[in-house]
Amino acid sequence: MGAPGARRVLVLSSAAFTLMFAAWLMFGILGVPIQKELGLSDPELAWVSAVAVLNGSLWRLPAGMLTDRFGGRRVMTVLLLATAVPAWFVAHAQSYGALLALAFLVGFAGNSFSAGIAWNAAWQPRERQGLALGVFGAGNVGASVTKFIGPPLVAGTAGAAWFGGTLQGGWRLVPVIYAGLLLVMGVLVWVGTPSRDRMPGRSATIASQLSPLRQVRVWRFSLYYVAFFGAYVALAAWLPKYYVDNYGVSLTVAGLLTALYIFPASLLRPLGGWFSDRLGARRVMYATFAVMLLASGLLMMPNGHLVIQHADGSQSSHLAYSLGIVPFTALLVVLGSAMGIGKAAVYKHIPEYFPHAVGSVGGLVGMLGGLGGFALPPLFAYTKAWTGFPTSTFFVLFVLVALSALWMHLTVVRMLHEESPELAHRLEPAAAAH
Repeated sequence: MGAPGARRVLVLSSAAFTLMFAAWLMFGILGVPIQKELGLSDPELAWVSAVAVLNGSLWRLPAGMLTDRFGGRRVMTVLLLATAVPAWFVAHAQSYGALLALAFLVGFAGNSFSAGIAWNAAWQPRERQGLALGVFGAGNVGASVTKFIGPPLVAGTAGAAWFGGTLQGGWRLVPVIYAGLLLVMGVLVWVGTPSRDRMPGRSATIASQLSPLRQVRVWRFSLYYVAFFGAYVALAAWLPKYYVDNYGVSLTVAGLLTALYIFPASLLRPLGGWFSDRLGARRVMYATFAVMLLASGLLMMPNGHLVIQHADGSQSSHLAYSLGIVPFTALLVVLGSAMGIGKAAVYKHIPEYFPHAVGSVGGLVGMLGGLGGFALPPLFAYTKAWTGFPTSTFFVLFVLVALSALWMHLTVVRMLHEESPELAHRLEPAAAAH
């Protein structure tokens, strides 16, 4: 695929990104036993996941720029090793403050996305970039890894200890496993990818790398990515607790059900890239926004019924509504499928509009998308506290998607008017000639 070495870059960078994504979002499933052990409130628990997402977003712009300048091989290896250290120490956290600080440091893993996007864009031919970046982005499926291995490990090793108590079982074993895997993957990336890396921004000045960020288009792409990726990250971290609290299932079942949402939201990303290569990214985004509005519109409706107080003092109930766990999960799968396809469509735009600044533009879009993932979990928690409705989570998502779709549509209409100004004010078709 592309130049010699391009396939190795794609395979190893995708594997590394999958692992780092798993470590980055591990608090989504570990949060339930952590909350019980440390006695955390719901907002406090939401902030543990949120600070990890925050740090995995803040450095995406510089990570992309550094990749263009120094090569993805170096940047990806550093990120792998830099994440392994705090992951090890998470297992030894004894207080909320320590856990919060270490979760923040583990968040460095999230910046691997913009590094990998810039790295693969430098190695892949333009006609295959949508598919290749979609394959790399499918590493988002790493969010489901902890959902599968976490609950059995936590339940099977609870109370166990090894090496004189320095290594404990339960939830503390999971970050230790990730620390070891991150170190191994760092070695594999360094040894297995071409030592003569591609660095399209090696001679570029920082000013030239940042100059595209003055365009409104870049910020519009960023909002789209908040709707597709930021919301995906937020829900991946939030859903296990949502299932446990609202449907009374075990943590293991909650993790498996959340994985049903994560898989299509990640694995359909290559398909989104393929569609975007052939149909155009904007057509794909129209379709995905429509599906997301429909799914989130149904998910945000609160369970309950209307009570009518009649003039004679009697009451009657009407329009009862309740969303069971099966239709709820089915709607989540639909929502995740649209997100997976939409994420690839956003990044298809970037090498087309900014072929020489993929690192900086992709980094900013990824950074703001990730910051959306940071802001949304606390917002979910606070809107639930304000309204008393757990489904307010999906009202927040509905508003975000609606704003994104509206901005895109207004932009498309403006572009069409600029292309055909003589049609700008025509509301009816021209009268047929007789």
